[in-house]
Amino acid sequence: MVKRIMLGVLLCSIVFCGTVFAEHADAEKAALTAAQSWLQLVDEGKYAESWYEAAAYFKNAVTKEKWEQTIQAVRRPLGKKISRTMKATRYTTTLHGAPDGEYVVIQFDSSFTNKKTAVETITPMLDKDGVWRVSGYYIK
Repeated sequence: MVKRIMLGVLLCSIVFCGTVFAEHADAEKAALTAAQSWLQLVDEGKYAESWYEAAAYFKNAVTKEKWEQTIQAVRRPLGKKISRTMKATRYTTTLHGAPDGEYVVIQFDSSFTNKKTAVETITPMLDKDGVWRVSGYYIK
């Protein structure tokens, strides 16, 4: 009897975890698509457009003019993007210094003309209208 109960608990746990992983997988996939579209704008030097396409949280944190200045200062010295490969994704509902919500932290191994090895971290969030948009971007 104990074995049946434990087996039942184990099966319920597997089903629950599978559902949670599937939900997060869908979120990660949608966030990755949003991140890649947004990064394409940045790669093309369309910095104002990238600001317009960012999450409301991002636009409230930085003006379009300040974003354009900052991203130009960061990206221009790197040169053109040569490659970008997804390294990791992590779904979370909390980030330090940000309001609770749905986020996916994505890291890419990237290479640029003037910087052969870089790690780009981009964080899309689920905006209030149900659309995944970028809320943060960092290159190391």
